[in-house]
Order: sequence, then C-alpha cells, then structure tokens
Amino acid sequence: MVQDRMGPKSTAEMPPRGARRRSRRGLFLPYILLAVIVVAWSAGWFWIRSRAASEIDGWMAREAAAGRTWTCAERSLTGFPFRIELRCSAVTLERSDGRFRLGSSTAVAQVYQPRLVLFESAGPLHVEQGTLIGDASWQSLQGSFHGSADGFTRASVVVDEPKIAVASAESEPIVIAGQHLELHARPDPGRYASEGAVDVNLRLNQMQVPQLDALTGTRDPADLALDATLTKATVLGTGPVPKEMERWRQAGGTLDITALSLAKGPQHVQAKGTVALDAAHRPAGRLDLRAAGIDALVGSIVGQRFGSEQGALVGQLVGGLLGLSRRPQPDAEADATPLKNLPPLRLVDGKVVFSGFPIPNVSVPALY
Repeated sequence: MVQDRMGPKSTAEMPPRGARRRSRRGLFLPYILLAVIVVAWSAGWFWIRSRAASEIDGWMAREAAAGRTWTCAERSLTGFPFRIELRCSAVTLERSDGRFRLGSSTAVAQVYQPRLVLFESAGPLHVEQGTLIGDASWQSLQGSFHGSADGFTRASVVVDEPKIAVASAESEPIVIAGQHLELHARPDPGRYASEGAVDVNLRLNQMQVPQLDALTGTRDPADLALDATLTKATVLGTGPVPKEMERWRQAGGTLDITALSLAKGPQHVQAKGTVALDAAHRPAGRLDLRAAGIDALVGSIVGQRFGSEQGALVGQLVGGLLGLSRRPQPDAEADATPLKNLPPLRLVDGKVVFSGFPIPNVSVPALY
C-alpha cells in the first residue's frame, strides 16, 4: 500500500507537453509584440521622414517656378523616434524685389501632432529690399504655428532682446531695440470666413528709439501694445511686397485698430480707428486719440514751424487747454494722470491732419 502511494503519478495527472510549450511561449509574447511595434514604428517614422522631405522639395520647386528661390543650407531631417526636426544652418529667400537671409534655424513637429510646428532661430536676419537694408538680432527667438484643415488656428513669435536697424540711402538709419517682443495672430472667429480677417496682438516692452526720444524730449523707454484686425489677410502671399500690398489694397483690406497704446515716461497715448491704403499707396484713415502728458510733444511739433522757444510755449498752452499737461499729484497713488480725449487724427492725401489743421513738415509717404 505504501508502495502504491509513493509510486509514479498517473498519466491523467501529468500536463500535456503541448500545454507546457504554450505556456512558455506566453512568457515571450509581450517581448515579441514589443519588437513588432518597434519595427513598425521605425518603418513608419522613416516613411514620414521621406514624405516630409518630398513635401519640402515639392514646395521649394513650386516657389522657384513662381520666382522665389528658397535655400536651406546643410539641411537635415532628424528627431527619431517621436519628432520630425528640420535644421538649416541658414535660410535664404531670393526674389525679384530683394533678398532675405536668416541664420541657424530649427523647426520641429511631433509625429502624433503634425499640425503643430515649433520654431526657433539663433539669427541674425538680414534683408535687402530695394534701397532699404535691414538687420535684426536677438538673444532668443521662438515661434509656433498651429495648422488646420482650412488654414491655421494660431501663430506666435516670442523674442527676447530684439534689435532692429533699417538703413536707406535717402534717410538716416532707424534703430529699434527692446527687452521683450510678442506677436500673436489668429483667425477672427466671426470674420475670417467672410472677410479673411486675422486678429493681431503685438507687445514690445522697454522699447528704445532715438528718433522717438528726440520727438518726445525724453529718453525713457517706451511700452508699445497693439490689438488690431487685418481684413483680407488671406489674399496675402509670399510674392514681392509691392505686388502683395496692391493685391490687398484692391481687395479692400483694412487695418482695424481696436487698441493702440504707447507709454513713454510721463507721456501716454492711446488710439483706435481704421487705416487703409489710398490710390497713391499711402496710409489713409482716422484715429481717435486719448493722451496725457504730451505737451512737450505738441511743443516739439509746433516748434518745427515757429521755432523751439515759441513752440514750447504753444505746446504748454495747447497742452493746458486740452488737459494734457502732467501736474504734480498730492501722493504717489495718484501719480497717473488720467487720459483726455483729443480731436481725431486723420491721414488724408499724404497729410497728417490734427484738429482740422495739417501738422507742419509731416507727410505720409507711399509704402510702395
């Protein structure tokens, strides 16, 4: 009896050999699936990379056929496994009206979110446009573009410590520097489909412009803010600037300024209105103004006709009549002078008309 209890197990109690093999294969199944996924993902990424390269080449060929030659120096497409990263040591555009060159730049899109493109550039930017030569540099520049099936949903550029210089043979160079610049654009929810309208938001902090210092009589840095809507923006392309602006003008494009603010030391000006282009390609329209502390500015403008001393007196008189002079406040909390409404500013036939009178020695040139 003891021998029977200690004897070998019956065949009914032994697991089949096939079952043992199947259980062992189950141990390796996750690794097999992982290997398949890795191989498939790698093949997919290289296919996407090849497709992206073909799309870039095709777009550049179409642009060249239209007279716009793009060059991406030392182009590379990397970013495996989750990104497509386009790098250029320099980006150049040559066309009939000028030449543009941007320094080392990178554009990145996630494989699972291809319509969101992130961009950064070390710069600098050099532009040759007719008789104008422009140069721009910065500490950092980053941007983003959110594409959609019918265009885009948002585009943004953020720049730290921008510096722009524009030179021309006919005038002295204009230099604009700042601490921080932001530019955002998006389709206007109610007007994009019908008017091709795009909302634009611009902020430039601690702006310094020598010409503006001379005009206002103060070297305080300025803060600029703009909220506006550009109608007929969808007609604009990458062609020569005069051609694109004329197309925009003929389409009836306007710049609807919701809020424009310029604060420089004790001086503060706000404006809103609409500006377009007239038949002579000059800005034309009307701006409603509010301001404070600009008696020195009025004096500077009037002084161009009557001389600096009389201009300063007239400026103080006009500023007092309009309530624009900055008066001492009894305490620090009341330091901000309230803005006063001004007569509208009109751009008519190349003239700047304020309160019904053209401003002397000030004209509005044609933009192209």
